[in-house]
Amino acid sequence: MDALASRYHDVYAHWQRNPEAFWAEAAAAIDWYDKPTKIFDSEAGIYGRWFTGATCNTCYNALDRHVAAGRGQQPALIYDSPVTNTVKTFTYGRMLSEVQILGAMLRDFGVKKGDVVILYMPMVPEAVFAMLACARIGAIHSVVFGGFAAKELATRIDDAKPKVILSASCGIEGARVIPYKPLLDAAIDLAAHKPDTCLILQRPQCEAALTPGRDHDWRAVWEDAVNYAKTSECVPVAATDPLYILYTSGTTGIPKGVVRDNGGHMVALKWSMKNLYNIDPGEVWWCASDIGWVVGHSYIVYAPLLHGATSVMYEGKPVGTPDAGAFWRVCAQHSVVSLFTAPTAFRAIRKEDPDARLLSQHDLSHFRALFLAGERADPPTLQWAEDVLKVPVIDHWWQTETGWCIAGNPLGLGKLPVRYGSACVPMPGYAIDIVDEANHVQPENTIGSIVIKLPMPPGAFPTLWHNDERFREAYLAEFPGYYKTADAGYKDADGYVYVMSRTDDIINVAGHRLSTGGMEEVLAGHPDVAECAVLGIKDELKGEVPCGFIVLKSGVTKAPLEIEKEIVALVRDKIGPVAAFKLAITVARLPKTRSGKILRGTIKKMADGEAWQMPATIDDPAILDEIGVALKGKGVGA
Repeated sequence: MDALASRYHDVYAHWQRNPEAFWAEAAAAIDWYDKPTKIFDSEAGIYGRWFTGATCNTCYNALDRHVAAGRGQQPALIYDSPVTNTVKTFTYGRMLSEVQILGAMLRDFGVKKGDVVILYMPMVPEAVFAMLACARIGAIHSVVFGGFAAKELATRIDDAKPKVILSASCGIEGARVIPYKPLLDAAIDLAAHKPDTCLILQRPQCEAALTPGRDHDWRAVWEDAVNYAKTSECVPVAATDPLYILYTSGTTGIPKGVVRDNGGHMVALKWSMKNLYNIDPGEVWWCASDIGWVVGHSYIVYAPLLHGATSVMYEGKPVGTPDAGAFWRVCAQHSVVSLFTAPTAFRAIRKEDPDARLLSQHDLSHFRALFLAGERADPPTLQWAEDVLKVPVIDHWWQTETGWCIAGNPLGLGKLPVRYGSACVPMPGYAIDIVDEANHVQPENTIGSIVIKLPMPPGAFPTLWHNDERFREAYLAEFPGYYKTADAGYKDADGYVYVMSRTDDIINVAGHRLSTGGMEEVLAGHPDVAECAVLGIKDELKGEVPCGFIVLKSGVTKAPLEIEKEIVALVRDKIGPVAAFKLAITVARLPKTRSGKILRGTIKKMADGEAWQMPATIDDPAILDEIGVALKGKGVGA
């Protein structure tokens, strides 16, 4: 379907004219115990609340109703783990049984409606069962990325105050086995709040010693529940009750507990599966993320199951498990129609297999679309993916706080033209403006702060966990009447949104505000560059100057110094001397979080000679030593 046939503009205009009617229609796709008395209540909450008066249950909508409708034998979850050489398929009926049993187990440990349960889990099916079991009995789950440092886990334990913690003996990151139990024990020792119970899933790769009186063997408790035919029913909750808490980094070092409600979350995610991603019930969808991140919550677990689709859960990497053809193998083996992952995954695949030779070994004839999000999709990576896959490659933009897409290309409404570097157009529910520091709306093609008019749509967070004041201060105070995204960018004449960088990554070079994202686009366009990062470093004369870090593609034979000179010339040519871009540094790899985001802030502190701490989310700490050596080699940093 081309842009002429796209229904996007009509649908967005319908939302603009009557937001309540629009979301009331979307809410008809959800099963409610009690229907809302108000679609939007402007008097409730901080900026209003969606679907007040309604009662519902998210687990019922994700599992029970599909089984009741005759989908019990349809696959709900395909677990594919190359690191353990395991593939398992769970039907909707089997998933329901697993979740009913786990709900009963939690209830027997004293968990009731409104209690918090922390999940500190690897990418295993039991983690999905646990999220749904919490939702089933009205408990609030808080997933902490498995393998997170003990101190980081302790701060989340103290903030969420869980009654129970669900964990596993270990996680597997590529070839590394990471024992979780020592980290969990250390976190509980550090935390002031102590959970009543820990349920530990023993994995054969590394079994854990259990603490008497507190720890219980997950499988033994499960077998006991099965022997006694224990089950659990869905507990009705208010649409405005919390479904989960998900912590995101705070600038103060204290994590922010993003709250997601039950009703609005279901309505928005269900709407997005067909209208944005163009997935039909029964089709196989793969979100290659981790349940520790918002993308995993929304599009590994909740959205596909609410929609009656089949979701792939992958415990592996884009490269190295076993090679750069891993994603193609999964798509072919499970007949995946669409994949959603981070741009960094495709940069890694492109670096290892630039000619996509491994793709030819797999049948992707059923594959329809690739969606990228999590960080800006640089045009060269997007174009490479288009060239090798021969399907639409869609960049889209959203945040932990929003829970689903802010701007994207809605394939289900008819594809709009792709513009490289743009996340495309706002989704219904999001009215996006670009403003300056004084909150004045900026003209088209002018960089500024990207803000969203209040109220936020269904699915977005209503507040932070037990901290309304911090919510107002962090998100609403700086630009009255708006939600502050903390992203910078611009809109073009057709309303396409270009997210260039975090507002912290707009650098001021001798009074000129320049986007590091724009420079990264130029660097990534060099034929020998696999991935890159540009950040502003201190300069006595200009305040800040850009510094580019580049990772070269496999097989490049040209001298790094020669490539660095070519890159400096490229930026001068494409952006101009105003960029003052004179320093490019070749490195073997870039430091990243486990979700694939480049740790620009840490690199910047190192380059500026400032004190820095090891980020809790770092994938491989040794990379920072390599960065330090590379900086010293160029006479940068302390």
